[in-house]
Amino acid sequence: MVDARRIFGNSSEELAANYLIDLGYKIIERQYSNKLGEIDLIALDGREIVFVEVKARKSKEFGYPEEAVTPHKLRKIGNTGLVYLRANGLESSDYRIDVIAIEFYESPPKVTHLKAVY
Repeated sequence: MVDARRIFGNSSEELAANYLIDLGYKIIERQYSNKLGEIDLIALDGREIVFVEVKARKSKEFGYPEEAVTPHKLRKIGNTGLVYLRANGLESSDYRIDVIAIEFYESPPKVTHLKAVY
Protein backbone atom coordinates (compact mmCIF):
# COMPACT_ATOMS: atom_id res chain seq x y z
CA MET A 1 0.00 0.00 0.00
CA VAL A 2 1.30 3.45 -0.93
CA ASP A 3 1.27 5.94 1.93
CA ALA A 4 0.16 9.57 1.74
CA ARG A 5 3.75 10.88 1.78
CA ARG A 6 4.67 8.78 -1.27
CA ILE A 7 1.54 9.93 -3.10
CA PHE A 8 2.44 13.56 -2.32
CA GLY A 9 6.03 12.94 -3.42
CA ASN A 10 4.94 11.32 -6.67
CA SER A 11 2.57 14.18 -7.50
CA SER A 12 5.31 16.71 -6.68
CA GLU A 13 7.77 14.92 -8.97
CA GLU A 14 5.15 14.77 -11.73
CA LEU A 15 4.54 18.53 -11.47
CA ALA A 16 8.32 19.15 -11.54
CA ALA A 17 8.76 16.86 -14.56
CA ASN A 18 6.00 18.65 -16.46
CA TYR A 19 7.54 22.01 -15.55
CA LEU A 20 10.90 20.89 -16.96
CA ILE A 21 9.31 19.40 -20.09
CA ASP A 22 7.58 22.74 -20.70
CA LEU A 23 11.05 24.36 -20.57
CA GLY A 24 12.32 21.95 -23.21
CA TYR A 25 14.08 19.43 -20.98
CA LYS A 26 13.83 15.71 -21.73
CA ILE A 27 13.14 13.47 -18.73
CA ILE A 28 15.31 10.34 -19.00
CA GLU A 29 14.86 8.77 -15.53
CA ARG A 30 12.41 9.05 -12.65
CA GLN A 31 13.18 7.90 -9.11
CA TYR A 32 16.58 6.53 -10.10
CA SER A 33 18.32 4.73 -7.25
CA ASN A 34 21.47 2.79 -6.59
CA LYS A 35 23.32 1.71 -3.45
CA LEU A 36 24.33 5.32 -2.70
CA GLY A 37 20.93 7.00 -2.88
CA GLU A 38 18.06 8.22 -5.03
CA ILE A 39 17.68 10.98 -7.59
CA ASP A 40 14.13 12.20 -8.13
CA LEU A 41 14.52 13.11 -11.81
CA ILE A 42 17.31 12.88 -14.35
CA ALA A 43 16.85 15.12 -17.35
CA LEU A 44 18.64 16.46 -20.39
CA ASP A 45 18.94 20.22 -20.84
CA GLY A 46 20.39 20.32 -24.33
CA ARG A 47 23.44 18.07 -23.96
CA GLU A 48 23.85 18.62 -20.22
CA ILE A 49 22.62 15.96 -17.80
CA VAL A 50 20.64 17.42 -14.91
CA PHE A 51 20.12 15.57 -11.63
CA VAL A 52 17.00 17.08 -10.08
CA GLU A 53 16.02 17.07 -6.41
CA VAL A 54 12.33 17.86 -5.91
CA LYS A 55 11.22 19.30 -2.56
CA ALA A 56 7.66 20.30 -1.80
CA ARG A 57 5.74 21.70 1.15
CA LYS A 58 2.03 21.84 1.96
CA SER A 59 2.52 24.58 4.55
CA LYS A 60 5.07 27.16 5.70
CA GLU A 61 5.47 25.38 9.04
CA PHE A 62 8.90 23.91 8.21
CA GLY A 63 10.18 26.75 6.01
CA TYR A 64 10.71 26.90 2.29
CA PRO A 65 11.12 23.55 0.56
CA GLU A 66 14.56 24.38 -0.86
CA GLU A 67 15.86 24.93 2.68
CA ALA A 68 15.54 21.16 3.22
CA VAL A 69 18.21 20.45 0.60
CA THR A 70 21.34 20.30 2.73
CA PRO A 71 24.98 20.19 1.61
CA HIS A 72 25.01 16.54 2.74
CA LYS A 73 22.00 15.77 0.51
CA LEU A 74 23.67 17.51 -2.45
CA ARG A 75 26.86 15.46 -1.98
CA LYS A 76 24.76 12.30 -1.84
CA ILE A 77 22.96 13.24 -5.07
CA GLY A 78 26.31 14.05 -6.69
CA ASN A 79 27.80 10.69 -5.72
CA THR A 80 24.66 8.85 -6.84
CA GLY A 81 24.79 10.75 -10.11
CA LEU A 82 28.42 9.81 -10.71
CA VAL A 83 27.47 6.13 -10.40
CA TYR A 84 24.66 6.73 -12.92
CA LEU A 85 27.08 8.39 -15.35
CA ARG A 86 29.62 5.55 -15.05
CA ALA A 87 26.96 2.85 -15.40
CA ASN A 88 25.71 4.47 -18.60
CA GLY A 89 29.09 5.27 -20.17
CA LEU A 90 28.54 9.00 -19.70
CA GLU A 91 31.58 9.85 -17.54
CA SER A 92 32.67 12.65 -19.88
CA SER A 93 29.23 14.31 -19.98
CA ASP A 94 28.57 17.73 -18.53
CA TYR A 95 26.19 17.55 -15.60
CA ARG A 96 24.71 19.66 -12.83
CA ILE A 97 22.32 19.40 -9.90
CA ASP A 98 19.14 21.48 -9.86
CA VAL A 99 16.50 21.83 -7.18
CA ILE A 100 12.80 22.23 -7.94
CA ALA A 101 10.99 23.63 -4.89
CA ILE A 102 7.20 23.54 -4.88
CA GLU A 103 5.00 25.49 -2.47
CA PHE A 104 1.58 23.84 -2.55
CA TYR A 105 0.19 26.32 -0.03
CA GLU A 106 0.23 28.91 -2.82
CA SER A 107 -2.57 28.89 -5.39
CA PRO A 108 -1.58 27.84 -7.97
CA PRO A 109 1.41 26.01 -6.49
CA LYS A 110 4.58 28.09 -6.75
CA VAL A 111 7.50 26.39 -8.51
CA THR A 112 11.03 27.69 -7.89
CA HIS A 113 13.82 26.30 -10.07
CA LEU A 114 17.32 26.63 -8.65
CA LYS A 115 19.89 25.74 -11.31
CA ALA A 116 23.40 24.36 -10.77
CA VAL A 117 23.24 24.35 -6.98
CA TYR A 118 26.14 21.88 -6.72
